[in-house]
Amino acid sequence: MTRPDAPPSARPRPETPPSVHPHPDTLAVHPPHVEVTGSRPLGVPLHQGHVFAFDSADALAEGFTSPDAFLYARLGNPTVRTLEDAVARLEGGASGLSFASGMGAVNAVLLSLLGSGAHVVAQTCLYGGTYAVLTDLAARWGVHVTYVSGTDPEEVRAALRPETRLLYLETIANPTTRVSDLPALAAVAAEAGVPVAVDNTFASPLLCRPLDHGADVVIHSATKYLAGHADVLGGVAVFKDRELYGRVRRHAVEQGASTDPFAAWLTLRGLQTLSLRVERQCANAAELAARLAAHPAVAAARHPSLASHPDREVAARLLPAGGGGVVSIDLAGGRDAGRTFVEAVRLASLSVSLGDVKTLVMHPASTSHHQLDAAALAAAGIGAGTVRISVGIEHVEDLWTDLEQALDQVLKKAA
Repeated sequence: MTRPDAPPSARPRPETPPSVHPHPDTLAVHPPHVEVTGSRPLGVPLHQGHVFAFDSADALAEGFTSPDAFLYARLGNPTVRTLEDAVARLEGGASGLSFASGMGAVNAVLLSLLGSGAHVVAQTCLYGGTYAVLTDLAARWGVHVTYVSGTDPEEVRAALRPETRLLYLETIANPTTRVSDLPALAAVAAEAGVPVAVDNTFASPLLCRPLDHGADVVIHSATKYLAGHADVLGGVAVFKDRELYGRVRRHAVEQGASTDPFAAWLTLRGLQTLSLRVERQCANAAELAARLAAHPAVAAARHPSLASHPDREVAARLLPAGGGGVVSIDLAGGRDAGRTFVEAVRLASLSVSLGDVKTLVMHPASTSHHQLDAAALAAAGIGAGTVRISVGIEHVEDLWTDLEQALDQVLKKAA
């Protein structure tokens, strides 16, 4: 409620036009605004409107230069801001920016921090869309990219140049589940004054907070674990400090990949069960990974919980609460075996994406990483028979029954 002594510019404007007796067609355009007093909604309000009215011309003008003002939804919206603040708090960051998709967040960070002739150090195994953006920037802007394993600090040190502007990593690599040694790699970048961006989609803030390990920017495809129910498209970037946030925001609002308020509202709903979902998905994935590793149709199974995982020691340090909900397997029969398997599942779904409450399977070489040629696929550790399994929250025995029968069909076809 406005104080009686508040200046005129701070007082609420009349809820109806100044006419003594507005006509019905005018009243229909200007409904009354209901203010909640004496209580508060437990759910986050959905502010669907995309424009906001001001009491003075000066206040409107100032809104265009203030990141905290609400005047046009591309520049900011209360529901979207709530999502940005919620994810920033989960990640331990200073500020967050929300986007219409995960690739919107990736593009905003890369296009804001890189320029013509810049150099990027990136790990070899990246999401295919990110790899495609870096390849395009190399072709059109002359951005130079050096790919590294993501596990060796000295490899990063050797790759750095005076024109290096970014080290780009994934906490858990898509789809191989390799785990980056974030503290060691970020320390090397910090010595050279190079910012570090980490895609934390596979881990979520519940398993790892990259900012705590030296990262400067954390990126999420909110479509995945944050939202969790296959009904939202969105992305979020969280920044260690406000200066870097401001650099990216200036470009992001002009790029126009803004979050729809309803998508932000749905993502906020999903966040409320994030811890429960991730806990179940991690437990299911670890159990299934152990069983998959022992099946004769599987040449190799990858999950950070397995003793055979190449980054098991790093995962134990960075992911103490669980190795994530994605399992990657290599089938001995190559691409034909992969096709047989993904078409044979019945409870799991043959689908793109991950982090859903339902279990999803896909063949990365022909889908999420189709942009990579044979050499790039091999360098990333993605084989012709690699299958990615995004484990859901179903009962683990039902999941194993389904995966086992699909693997048995692979063996039967190969016999």
